[in-house]
Amino acid sequence: MILCCGEALIDMIPTASTDGSAAFSPHSGGSVFNTAIALGRLGADVGFLSGVSTDKFGQQLCKDLTASNVNTDHLIRSDRLTTLAMVHLTNGSATYSFYDENSAGRMIGPDDLPAIPDSIQALYFGGISLAAEPAADTYAALLKRESGQRLVMLDPNIRPDFISDERRFRARLNGMMALSDIVKTSDEDLAWLEPSADTIVSQARAILAKGPSLVIVTQGAQGATAIMQDGHFTVPAPTTNVVDTVGAGDTFNAGFLAHLDEIKRLSPKSFATSTLAETKSALAFGAQVAAVTVSRAGANPPWREELN
Repeated sequence: MILCCGEALIDMIPTASTDGSAAFSPHSGGSVFNTAIALGRLGADVGFLSGVSTDKFGQQLCKDLTASNVNTDHLIRSDRLTTLAMVHLTNGSATYSFYDENSAGRMIGPDDLPAIPDSIQALYFGGISLAAEPAADTYAALLKRESGQRLVMLDPNIRPDFISDERRFRARLNGMMALSDIVKTSDEDLAWLEPSADTIVSQARAILAKGPSLVIVTQGAQGATAIMQDGHFTVPAPTTNVVDTVGAGDTFNAGFLAHLDEIKRLSPKSFATSTLAETKSALAFGAQVAAVTVSRAGANPPWREELN
């Protein structure tokens, strides 16, 4: 099983009311939640670990996880409120305003963490859960506890406006990247992480030097680049009609992990022996799945049967 660890929230998506005035519609979301949903729809054995409210929005999140075949045994339930993210779309690109103080997801601590059974081969971390304390420290502690025993993939998914203490955030993230096997980042996030480097490859190599064995950089329509100690390569993005980019990176991550699962590379030992061709095919599948998501509104990952 792949266990996705991080935030679940409600995306308030812009829409129009019956009289034509602006309105927002509540959709289940969150970067890590989206990845879990996409994995479930792709047929992977996946679970979700997060703080989730018992309120109506929390009930909606649980219902949607179950509907996409995501195991909910590792949810940490409380009566705190659900995080809300107001989504603002400009030419199809999304920005966010978060309402997250004292939320069910944000307030989980190390003592709330469940035991991780041997059936879980891989852990995935990412999203605003890496910046929102105290949950961010809790996820960092979980990664440190489990690193080396399970394959770890990390997507920083930077939201600068959400980071209250940049120094603390960078220190925590650097520690998590050092213990991860795979770090995936967008080109924009990579430039924020390594502003002193001047090219994508040099920026990615700065991340690689921290400890992971593979850094993946997604570049929208330009495809995805994999950087390893012994070289790098780029996989093109499929041509598609882009409606919006909500959930694109999250879905890419799911496609990549689902393919690793299919080819039996979902453990630290087996991943270390992956061939170049296997890594390329995993990136290509991630790009294929993401292309479907960006072709329709919102974070709506495809089911396996929708893929060619």
